[in-house]
Amino acid sequence: MTQNPIPQATSPLAMWLDYLSNIHSSAIDLGLDRVQAVATKANLTKPAPTVITVAGTNGKGSTCALMEAILLDAGYSVGVYSSPHLIRYNERVRINGVDVEDAKHCEAFDYVEKQRGNISLSLFEFGTLAALRIFQVENVDVVLLEVGLGGRLDATNVVDHDVSVITSLAIDHVDWLGDDINVIGFEKAGIYRAGKPA
Repeated sequence: MTQNPIPQATSPLAMWLDYLSNIHSSAIDLGLDRVQAVATKANLTKPAPTVITVAGTNGKGSTCALMEAILLDAGYSVGVYSSPHLIRYNERVRINGVDVEDAKHCEAFDYVEKQRGNISLSLFEFGTLAALRIFQVENVDVVLLEVGLGGRLDATNVVDHDVSVITSLAIDHVDWLGDDINVIGFEKAGIYRAGKPA
C-alpha cells in the first residue's frame, strides 16, 4: 500500500480518488466503530431533516430514483447517495437530480480528511462521509441513502435516519453476508430503528 501525499480541497478529483484508494488496507471493511467515530466528530450523523435509508439485494437504486422523482415533484430538495457508479464517481452523489461536480466532492473529501485524524477509512466509508457532508452543506430537505453492502455494518448505517426501506432479498455477497437467506435478512434488517417507520 503506497501512501500518496494528502490532496488539498482544490486538488483534482482523480488525485483524491487515487489517495483514498490507498489509505486503507482493504476495499471492504465491514464495521461501524471507525466510521461512527469520524461521523460523530464531524457532526455528520444527521445530514438533513429527513433521511431515508434503502437496503436490499436488488432494486435499491431504482427505489431511490423513484422516491427522488416523487420528492422533487413535491417541491423538496433531495440528496441521493448510491453506489457503485457506472462511468464517473460523481454519479454516486446527486443533488436535485444532478450529479455533484468535482469541486464539491473534493471540498467534502478535504473536510473528512481533516476530521478523521489517524482513523483509517475505506474508500466507501470515506465517500459515504463526504456525501453526508455535501448534503449538509447543500442544506437539502431529504437525503436518500443506498446501502452499499448488507446494512447492519454498512457505513450508511451510522446515520440517524428516519425511515428504513428494504427492497428484495436474495443470496449475494456470500463472502461477506453468508449463503443463508435468513442471515442475509438479519443483516439488511440492521438498518431498522426502534419506533421509526420501515
